[in-house]
Amino acid sequence: MPDHQLDFSTVLAACVHDMKNSLFMLLQSIEQLADNNDLPAEQQQELAKLHYEAYRVNTNLMQLLSLYRLERQRLPLTIEEYFVADLFDELIAKNSLYLESKAIVIDTDVDPDLIWYLDGDLINNLLTDVVNNALRYCNKQLLLSARVNDEQMLEIVIEDDGNGYPEQMLKFDTTSDLQSFDIKNGRTGLGLYFAGLIARSHKNKSIQGNIELSNGGHFGGSVFTLTLP
Repeated sequence: MPDHQLDFSTVLAACVHDMKNSLFMLLQSIEQLADNNDLPAEQQQELAKLHYEAYRVNTNLMQLLSLYRLERQRLPLTIEEYFVADLFDELIAKNSLYLESKAIVIDTDVDPDLIWYLDGDLINNLLTDVVNNALRYCNKQLLLSARVNDEQMLEIVIEDDGNGYPEQMLKFDTTSDLQSFDIKNGRTGLGLYFAGLIARSHKNKSIQGNIELSNGGHFGGSVFTLTLP
């Protein structure tokens, strides 16, 4: 018997990192194939669906890596200045194949000069996961909006025209331990846990970021709100 113990979480993190690199190559190949205008419409739609699902898996892998780093107390923040409109543009560009194939429209409502200090990679992963879920459950429309609220905090809102969040998701406590989430249903809560974790990691003195789920908004569907100090 070896005198050392296998650190499964470290092995898993290494595997996740390798899978993420492979997925990136796969996404590039899909995008190159999609540029072929001679493909039949049915094949274009299948490529768009494959691209969407691959991005979802990639986002989940990023969440796993972030949770691993948190466990090892190695989740550093790189706070830099960002134009919020640029974050929105990147979200739309990532999903352009799927948007076109499903005739889904994403509108934005943000001051082009709105700047905020945040960790671009973490916030981008957070918003990517929320938008991916909104695309899955919407009908034909999403709205991405951002403003500075009365408390002088950045408020980013993602709305869709679907049926809204189910009751059990509205009751999720994202500040609780991940093990307390019910994994028996289709939505494990990992995305919400990750979103809450990233939001709270953004701090200004004693003020933390937070997330909120609700139904209604402009379309009567789900409304995800991210607030950052």
